[in-house]
Amino acid sequence: MEAGVRRGFGPSALATPANAITAARLIAAPLMALLILHEGASWAAVGVWFVLSWTDALDGFLARRHGATRSGAFLDPLADKICVLVAMATLVYVGYWWWLPVGLIAGRELVQTALRSQLGRRGISVPATRLAKLKTLLQDLAVGGALLPWTTGHHALVGAVLWAAVGLTLFTGAQYVRDLRAVPA
Repeated sequence: MEAGVRRGFGPSALATPANAITAARLIAAPLMALLILHEGASWAAVGVWFVLSWTDALDGFLARRHGATRSGAFLDPLADKICVLVAMATLVYVGYWWWLPVGLIAGRELVQTALRSQLGRRGISVPATRLAKLKTLLQDLAVGGALLPWTTGHHALVGAVLWAAVGLTLFTGAQYVRDLRAVPA
């Protein structure tokens, strides 16, 4: 056992602190959408977005500390995608972003989730790569930039971050599909 790691939960556990945070993030996603719809770019919206983004790191930390689970390995990336896509779709709805970059991100995320689910049924877990974590960070920064009152008026800057996120999202999606070809059928 690694120093500083306490194994408290087995791989089949469902009721874990990390999964509780993940569930809270899933519940908060529609509330985030309502906040964007009613407040737009505001300190409240960016604050909630920061908490949603920060708790992604927190649930990962707790999972590593107390034992990763199969349910957490599936639910955590799903919660990431739902939080990001709900916020992005709401920003499209309110007219802040064009649908194409968000559609490209959503398409990749849906395909990856379907593939990950398929592999999960076979007992295969696919951890996120460093580039995929950077992709998530860029997506989070794009949403945060759209919601932050200081940067919301800088469409070119926020748009550049969004398109960088699109590029990395598509690149890591292609890597993911390439790597899946090595997985035995």
